[in-house]
Amino acid sequence: MRIVIAEDTAILRDGLVQLLRSRGQEVAAAVGDATALLAAVDEHRPDVAVVDIRLPPDHTDEGVRAAVELRKRYPELGILMFSQYVEARFASDLLAHSSRGMGYLLKERVVDIEDFIDALNRVAAGGTALDPEVVTQLVGANRRPDRSDTLTPREAEVMALVAEGRTNAAIAGTLVIGERAVEKHVANIFTKFDLPQTDVDHRRVLAVLRYLGVG
Repeated sequence: MRIVIAEDTAILRDGLVQLLRSRGQEVAAAVGDATALLAAVDEHRPDVAVVDIRLPPDHTDEGVRAAVELRKRYPELGILMFSQYVEARFASDLLAHSSRGMGYLLKERVVDIEDFIDALNRVAAGGTALDPEVVTQLVGANRRPDRSDTLTPREAEVMALVAEGRTNAAIAGTLVIGERAVEKHVANIFTKFDLPQTDVDHRRVLAVLRYLGVG
């Protein structure tokens, strides 16, 4: 997996590079601002970009704007946003613009490099990887009566874990239920969200967007 990193804090940036390379990942470039990020992706064509939301010069939304531009240039590029805080507006806007291959993790939660690499792999493959706190805040911020109100309590638990990017096996382990039961709950969620199987759309991602109220 080829990775480009955009993080302005040198210690964190260098640490991520060393950790990822020690696990056999290819870090093609590690830069400190949005302009350099765009140039690095143009040059290296990575599978996924790890992008800090707030980058120089203003440390406001430079990373978000760069991510939106990258998805316009390279729709299949996976993007994993990195932030010190949950910023629900930015997360909502990003998910609305990019329905596939998008992640949002809090920096303080990335303490297990294997989990981090797993999140990168999911995003690179077109899935999602959302911090649990991001899911909680997005659901609260976008709450409105819709199909998600028809979910049973167990289906809502499963859907929240799907939104975090968990696999069926991981969901089964977390909820201490069988994997076949998870598959049944997921199928019921697809039906309630009116998401028929197609050759194009990634139903788990579309279900996440419906659940979060941004799609």
